[in-house]
Amino acid sequence: MEAIMWLAYSERSLESEELCQALGVEIESVDLDSDNTPSIRTILNCGLGLVTVDSLSSKVRLVHFTLQEHILANHGLFYNPHSMIAEVCLTYLNFGCIKALSPALRSPPPITPFLEYASRYWGAHARRQISTSVISLALKLFDRFDAHICCELLLRREFENSRWRSAPPMGCTALHAGAFLGILEIMVSLLKINKWELNATDGFGRTALMWATKMGHDAIVKVLLEQEGVDPHIVDCGGKTLLSWATENGCGGIAEMLLVRNDVNPDKADWSGRTPLSYAAATLCVETVKMLLKRKDVNPDRVDKRGKTPLSWAAGAWCVENVKILLERNDVNPDRADESGRTPLSYAAENVRKETMKMLLERNDVNPDTTDKSGRTPLSWAAGNGREAIAEMLLERTDVNPDTADEDGRTPLSWAATWRSGIDGFEGWNERLVNRLLGRNDVNPDRSDKSSRTPLSWAAEDGREKIVQMLLERNDVNPDQADKSGPTPLSWAAENGWKEIVKMLLERNDVNPDTADDDGRTPLSWAARPGTWSITVLSIFRL
Repeated sequence: MEAIMWLAYSERSLESEELCQALGVEIESVDLDSDNTPSIRTILNCGLGLVTVDSLSSKVRLVHFTLQEHILANHGLFYNPHSMIAEVCLTYLNFGCIKALSPALRSPPPITPFLEYASRYWGAHARRQISTSVISLALKLFDRFDAHICCELLLRREFENSRWRSAPPMGCTALHAGAFLGILEIMVSLLKINKWELNATDGFGRTALMWATKMGHDAIVKVLLEQEGVDPHIVDCGGKTLLSWATENGCGGIAEMLLVRNDVNPDKADWSGRTPLSYAAATLCVETVKMLLKRKDVNPDRVDKRGKTPLSWAAGAWCVENVKILLERNDVNPDRADESGRTPLSYAAENVRKETMKMLLERNDVNPDTTDKSGRTPLSWAAGNGREAIAEMLLERTDVNPDTADEDGRTPLSWAATWRSGIDGFEGWNERLVNRLLGRNDVNPDRSDKSSRTPLSWAAEDGREKIVQMLLERNDVNPDQADKSGPTPLSWAAENGWKEIVKMLLERNDVNPDTADDDGRTPLSWAARPGTWSITVLSIFRL
């Protein structure tokens, strides 16, 4: 029954060694006793056929998912299962042999297979069900928490992309961990212990208050703000304020708590120049944006170090309502370009924001055909990212040039010819857009870029069969155009193993199958390269 409880309520699938060691933990024991640990064979034998080991993944699981559904639907089968699991995890973490492990270890030793799960997930179980025993065990664990290996295991995901990825988290106290976990009862108990420095910072420069804010634990933030001596002005290593953390993570309740305080600067920028409004604009937390815009000490059009405004951030994200709110203001420039020359419309065109595009295109003070510093127009960004509906909106306008080349000489057609969705069911997006562009008299279907590559060359390299077919059906497209380094469309297709495109090109009388590039390599030479596709491509050359 214990095994069934663990398998039904665990936060992730368990390896057999993990489950066995968990079942061997005796509550109130002080150290690990290997004699108490059952074997997986014992567990399977006493499981009455309800427990099995997956032959492919070696994970232990219940025999069928409907059994787990039945257990979770019938709460009376187990009494406080999450609390029981949390208690086992904490008992294990408080074992003497576990506390003796070096906190610098990057992975649990083989003799402690349950360590990773206990460290990472005891808090998740305790959040679901708490008990006085769990609180007591947690406080015991938190004593000298920074010297315990579970500190690194608990916070690994938050630190793994930092410069400390090969060492345990630096400066993390029990208060940081309590704020990270967000269990109010444990945090209240921790705060009753007067040894904590409430404003202590970790290796990221973050306080416990920042961690609670980052994780969206409103109740923890409220409790910490009520503590005498807590400083809400401290910024982290990136200069980010508590309010910026709240707005970036869509924590409207926390932002509201901070904005009613007189000691919080609502417009303080971090080292990248981004303000709380800049972060809020890029989220779906519309009420937070409204709260900030009501403040006279918040600049709604303030640029960051990259020159991006809150409107640009909103236009490039799923934030249509925020775009609308910002556009209604007279003190917001709707066409302001950042340091790369990109405007809000440019970001909207790249990121599939049809409603945002409509609002921006309806304005007379927005240029629908502006070029950024790389020479790309909104249409170019839409075409290069498979945004067919956005591209259609721009192509319907008479003030948009559909054939503008960027600084590399690539046109919207050139970009559209190479885009690949990677999503099942959406392969035809850019095929329709390419067909639309090819139907226009003001689009050159064979325009070369600065590398002398044509849309056909790009499509052949990227394996876009239908687009290659559309281009080959035209009389104004050279099917054998070599680029500056010599490869022709046939060479690109052969090199990348696109056998159907190779076949289409070889069927043409105006394609030389033996053209050599600057390195002397022919299409056949490229096809003969070792690869999984080489035999099938070579067979086409033989035919």
